Amino acid sequence: MPEAVSRSVWINEVSAPALVLGSSQRPEIVDDATIGSIEVVRRRSGGGAVLLIPGEVVWLDVLIPTGDILWSDDVSHASHWLGDVWVSALGYGEVHQGPMVRTQWSSLVCFAGLGPGEVTHDGRKLVGISQRRVRAGARFQCAVYARHDPSVLPSLLRLSSAERAECAAALVPVGTVSSAPDVLSRFLDALPS
Repeated sequence: MPEAVSRSVWINEVSAPALVLGSSQRPEIVDDATIGSIEVVRRRSGGGAVLLIPGEVVWLDVLIPTGDILWSDDVSHASHWLGDVWVSALGYGEVHQGPMVRTQWSSLVCFAGLGPGEVTHDGRKLVGISQRRVRAGARFQCAVYARHDPSVLPSLLRLSSAERAECAAALVPVGTVSSAPDVLSRFLDALPS
């Protein structure tokens, strides 16, 4: 986070495969036998792991300063407006307005749970949003898969074969983004001014 936060969007391009651990996850969850050349990194927000593969994910961060018209002191409502922007950009989906929904796999894998403001379709998470707040503002990290093989991420974790299959079944995507550049353009157009 910069010291002075201004409303901005950071569009991130994944240049190499990475397994991004959530803020509370320990590196011991990674299966050294299967991780190969995939870099393991940590973010300072969110709970579960996210797999970033070049060309397979739309990833951007939105920064909002404290006091901005989009700012909310209520962490559980702070990203609802952002979910609305994603629904406009994708052309479908529903914004989760309720509290955090935890599942058997959500503490391990981000897309297995559901947080306020995240976007779903047919009951499955479509857009993940994590939030990091400091005195100067908030940084919302957003990810939506353009392509997704739900078996890959569980295969990188210290799980039994049965657990990997169960976890992958919880991650089966309902749809993917057809054109990342188009979605990014529509996302930027849908942002409130």
